[in-house]
Amino acid sequence: MPFDVKRFRGIFPAALTMFDDKNNLDEEATARHWDWLITHQGVDGLVIAGTSGEFIALEGEERIRLFRLARDVVRKRVPVIYGSGHYSTKLTIQLSEEAQRCGADALIIILPYFQKPPKAAVIEHYRRVRQAINLPIMLYNNPQNSACVELNPPEIARLADEDVLHMVKSTFGTVEPVHDLYYLVGDRMAIFYGSFLAALEGLAAGAHGWISGVLNVVGKAAKAMYQAVVVHNDVRKGLLIWHKILPIVHLYTYQQIGPVSDLAIYRSMLKLWGLPGGYCRDPFFPLDEKQEKVLHDLLHQCGWIDPDHVLDSLEPMDSFCRKGKVEPTAR
Repeated sequence: MPFDVKRFRGIFPAALTMFDDKNNLDEEATARHWDWLITHQGVDGLVIAGTSGEFIALEGEERIRLFRLARDVVRKRVPVIYGSGHYSTKLTIQLSEEAQRCGADALIIILPYFQKPPKAAVIEHYRRVRQAINLPIMLYNNPQNSACVELNPPEIARLADEDVLHMVKSTFGTVEPVHDLYYLVGDRMAIFYGSFLAALEGLAAGAHGWISGVLNVVGKAAKAMYQAVVVHNDVRKGLLIWHKILPIVHLYTYQQIGPVSDLAIYRSMLKLWGLPGGYCRDPFFPLDEKQEKVLHDLLHQCGWIDPDHVLDSLEPMDSFCRKGKVEPTAR
């Protein structure tokens, strides 16, 4: 394998793309958010134009604008993984070539989506992209969103041996693929847990990092959890930090605010903190006033209304709940 992937470690937010209230790309707000993630949250890298970056809602030229913006904003301070995947192999290669010209450190390429090509075709898709590109390729293994058949750990390991794949974002609630991948490829690939449902377990199972949209708002806490679990081998402390992050996860997984998207929640959180949150591109609509009031109250209850101090006191979850700071909700 010609690439050193050891620099791809830690917390990599699937960074938001900011739009204005007219559905136009807002490069200034996007740049400010990305810079805040690096300078204030201390994240280890960024993934841009991914699912949480709403790549599916972007025109091809808009994606290229984001590629150029990332080059100018990040300035090599952290590694940046560019989302260049498309259903079409031809367009994936074209976007990947643009990303390479814009200084991408690596590419994240989603499974070919919607049309459900057979597995042999999916594997050939990645082989052809690798033949055209001289950058590390991260498999975005997300069958739920792509409606495409997933690649299993032995298939991923085989493509790693072929120098086709170099990293993987394992986007499953379960951590079984992380266990199996680490057993099969170890440190030869960079393995990232890619959901927000079991990040603690993913890191404990051997994942080299965590990629998720929720990291747009919990990046600093997630970095502390990564340090505890992966660097210091202190799973107990990692669990206490995870219990601080869980209320933010539950805002969406338990729909505590109502039927809203996770991205709209993160944007409203940023705005409540006095930061640019921007808008999603329709049909992901923002929270209404009532929903924002509910969000404000929930953040106040769990301590996230002041994100800089949310980790000042780490308490076991049972104690945290008994004091009334969180009201668990049944699924």
